[in-house]
Amino acid sequence: MKKKRETVETGTGNVFVDLGFADAGERKLRVQLAMRLNALIADHRLTQAKVAPLFGIPQPHVSELKNYKLNRFSSERLLRFLTLLDHDVEIIIRPKAKGRSSGLVSVSVA
Repeated sequence: MKKKRETVETGTGNVFVDLGFADAGERKLRVQLAMRLNALIADHRLTQAKVAPLFGIPQPHVSELKNYKLNRFSSERLLRFLTLLDHDVEIIIRPKAKGRSSGLVSVSVA
């Protein structure tokens, strides 16, 4: 019997690029912001019922955020939620690193 040969491709580091999404950078950014929001919500031991009025959204939308169903959330909206949890958001714009074909958007936590 002939053995099948498997190939493994190295990913780009952005699963959304690897899956072919046109808005891969935006999707990755929203996931990074949601990860930070979910961590802060957990750190503060906030329930979805307490987060909803704070963010001004219905509780089922908080559930979507918690489960990374982010279609209804823009990056700007997620940034606003971070400020509502008493965090500052700082945006730094700089030239892209040499060797990369395009710019990069990422979230760093201080």
